[in-house]
Amino acid sequence: MREPPEGNAHEDRGDAANETITPAMRLQNLVSRHRALDLRIAEMYRYPSQNQILLQRLKKEKLRLKDAIERLKDELIPDLNA
Repeated sequence: MREPPEGNAHEDRGDAANETITPAMRLQNLVSRHRALDLRIAEMYRYPSQNQILLQRLKKEKLRLKDAIERLKDELIPDLNA
């Protein structure tokens, strides 16, 4: 087992994995993934002989992403009626 490097554990080493992800960045990532799934699903519809089980899974994932996007938007945008 390796010992952790000495010094401050929170030092910026330039690693993308250590980058803080803001809610806006997460939203952008979810929207991008949703669009990519939409394109993939549309492509599969052009060839009806494609795997129907995979198509169903992609649709479910797209709906899950849509729900996550809506929840995140609700968190980011304050309720004006409150």
